[in-house]
Amino acid sequence: MSDAPSPDPAPDFAPGSAPDPAAIAANLAAVRARIATAARRAGRAPEDVALVAVCKTHPADAVRHALAAGQLRFAENRVQEAAAKFPPLRAAYPALCLHLIGGLQTNKARDAVRLADVIETLDRPRLADAIADAAAREGRLPTLLVQVNIGDEAQKSGIPRAAADAFITACRHRFGAALAGLMCIPPAAADPAPYFAALAAFAARHGLGVLSMGMSADFEAAIAHGATHVRIGSAIFGARPHPAAAGTH
Repeated sequence: MSDAPSPDPAPDFAPGSAPDPAAIAANLAAVRARIATAARRAGRAPEDVALVAVCKTHPADAVRHALAAGQLRFAENRVQEAAAKFPPLRAAYPALCLHLIGGLQTNKARDAVRLADVIETLDRPRLADAIADAAAREGRLPTLLVQVNIGDEAQKSGIPRAAADAFITACRHRFGAALAGLMCIPPAAADPAPYFAALAAFAARHGLGVLSMGMSADFEAAIAHGATHVRIGSAIFGARPHPAAAGTH
């Protein structure tokens, strides 16, 4: 991911029918039931798996309907979209928790630190420097996850597997308990199970308790391999108005 400044485009919500509150509530209930079933099948408690509703490119009304249905944890890709959408929502729902899951440029680190409760895409030393500086300026440090490029794919963000152990150790020393865990997106065309197992092994080596892995198509496999957070968008909100930049959730 380049650190060169570049414009962060404003949200471009395509025209269409308004979000359907009944459909969103029903979808949330169905996803929660599937999470509970997958957790029990893996010998885990359903409450040990947090649902992160990925609302990138969906309008604020869709988030409001999910909030009304009891969902409090959400994720966005872009800092600017999060800044436009979430401060009014947070004012109405103070318990709301916002994750940032898109590749983060260093020049957006201060906005990310100001807005987010969790940054899931810490993936290089320059970004660690930028987050540390932003945290000192803002007087707050979100929970941080290291994103591992678990498939070593050139087109994806994340610290390469060969460099991950050293980077995780350095971030633990630098950020302490704020460095809570790891995130990955496995290769789209592959069986995700070995990649989830590999991320779990990284986390175990470093004593990290949070594993953000699993999306709409593969979250049950992720839960079987220890996911504590699953990032699900289309199964809740439906198809996106335009293609997402960082994988399908």
